[in-house]
Amino acid sequence: MTAAPDVQQPADLVENAAGRFIAEVQQGCLADRSAAVGALAQLRRGAGKLPQDVPDLWGVTGAERLFQHPLLSRDDQHAAHAEAAYVLAVTLYALHQQSQGSPMHKKGVDLGQAVRRLMPPNDIDEPIRRRFVRAGTAATPQALAYRLREIVSLLRGQGIPLDYGRLARQLYHAQTPDGMSMVRRDWGRSFHTYKADSGNDASIDKDSA
Repeated sequence: MTAAPDVQQPADLVENAAGRFIAEVQQGCLADRSAAVGALAQLRRGAGKLPQDVPDLWGVTGAERLFQHPLLSRDDQHAAHAEAAYVLAVTLYALHQQSQGSPMHKKGVDLGQAVRRLMPPNDIDEPIRRRFVRAGTAATPQALAYRLREIVSLLRGQGIPLDYGRLARQLYHAQTPDGMSMVRRDWGRSFHTYKADSGNDASIDKDSA
């Protein structure tokens, strides 16, 4: 019996490519390698912006690895959505990792969970909640990018990590018909199910990319 071919969907490609690239940059940055530190500084300039707004990052984000797969190279719509999601995730990570001595990209940490960690264990911080809601109700990719930048800045301030591969996947879905509804469901569920006293924090700290 022959093995089934490895068929990936665009969202899988985006998640895997972003996760791998960010993990590589993160490893180099935490080891204080000059090339990685310099790349991180360049990438930060694109945080909260879409690819067409940051042409100075061409060749810096690693987005070319997306187009090594024929699924994206032959479909303009998939390719545009994938590139936007990938670049936004990578540049937001660069902002998040700035001045941090521990990894800010960690697998398994959804945005809703990370936002809930910004709040007191048994209370809701209303200004933070409103920022989260605004991100979930953003009407355009540009608005979503800007509002996510605000949230990532808050996460950086408290050293709370995020799974940027997963975020890239969600950002891809957010650009597809009815996809933002699925993303809002995921963010809301992870926000409501997070419990600070359930051992989640310990598991987050152990699960590096």
